[in-house]
Amino acid sequence: MQSLSFRYVKNYSTLAGNIQTMSRPQNIKAVFFDMDGVLYDSMPNHEYTWIHSLKEYGIDFPAEEAYMNEGRTGFSTIRIAFEKYLDRSPSREEEKAVYALKTKLMAERPKAPVLPKMQELIKVLRQEGIQVFVVTGSRQPSLVEKLSAHFEVEASNIVSGADVKQGKPHPEPYLIAHERCGLPKENCVVVENAPMGVESAKAAGIYTIAVNTGKLADKVLTNAGADELFADTKTLFKSFC
Repeated sequence: MQSLSFRYVKNYSTLAGNIQTMSRPQNIKAVFFDMDGVLYDSMPNHEYTWIHSLKEYGIDFPAEEAYMNEGRTGFSTIRIAFEKYLDRSPSREEEKAVYALKTKLMAERPKAPVLPKMQELIKVLRQEGIQVFVVTGSRQPSLVEKLSAHFEVEASNIVSGADVKQGKPHPEPYLIAHERCGLPKENCVVVENAPMGVESAKAAGIYTIAVNTGKLADKVLTNAGADELFADTKTLFKSFC
């Protein structure tokens, strides 16, 4: 994969408040889905595993922080938690240890169910010749197998935390997805549930739909720049179909 230049979005972290909402593209040819909280009802598991893995290092991680930081790479979230709650940066060994514990705890949790109507929505999109991508900060080992089994998404159409140097809210994840699809941005749409993801997509210049499946107030997603907001995945499905 060729390297991408991000010079034109180098101040992405300040853009969310200035980006104007757009009208939904009339000729959609590619949809980029976030995974946790969009395809799977997996955020309760992430909430639990972040709280308990960071607690081992003396960090009382609030549940809301799991939702506010969703979309970041795991190591980025760990660094932010250490800096915010311990007033220091983690060592590389601590980063690896926390992430390993989180991965272990996640494997022990009940499997997250697919959110309502998402399999049907992706089936409809494919029938209409629309490309489907998944853009996630996760780098869990079972990622490709799971997305293939439930949504028939191929590895080449998955942008994970392992593919990026800078995770959400930086635009790199969605710029990589856009590069892979080979289409103009005006033919692309992002579906997100987290403010970090909305900021990432909007900084990449792509129309962004938010679906609020978590614990955050609607205004958190609209303030991040979402062009549309839906209360759940059933109403999201109806908006496409």
